[in-house]
Amino acid sequence: MTAKDIKKKIMYILGGTVLTEDFFWKNARFIITVFIIIVLYISNRYSCIEKMAKIEKLQRELKDAKYESLTISAQLMGVSRESKVEDLVQRNGVDLKQTTEPTYKIKK
Repeated sequence: MTAKDIKKKIMYILGGTVLTEDFFWKNARFIITVFIIIVLYISNRYSCIEKMAKIEKLQRELKDAKYESLTISAQLMGVSRESKVEDLVQRNGVDLKQTTEPTYKIKK
């Protein structure tokens, strides 16, 4: 194949002469269908990648929230211990005393 033949074929394709042939008109529906399927495939893939990134981000946020919840819960347990409460009452000078009588329930 010479350079002249290659140039002639390129001009045949780019010039639009190839579209006037019966082959393309007979298969126009098939070509359009394939093009639409390719576009839908690309958009679906992009949508899936975007949703997966959002899921990963939300999972990281959930994990951070769980760790924060555990930390706050542990701090609350530490502050609400009886000895810690007694120490805070004495340090702040609140006039509270621990009861010596056992607790009881009133039934109806």
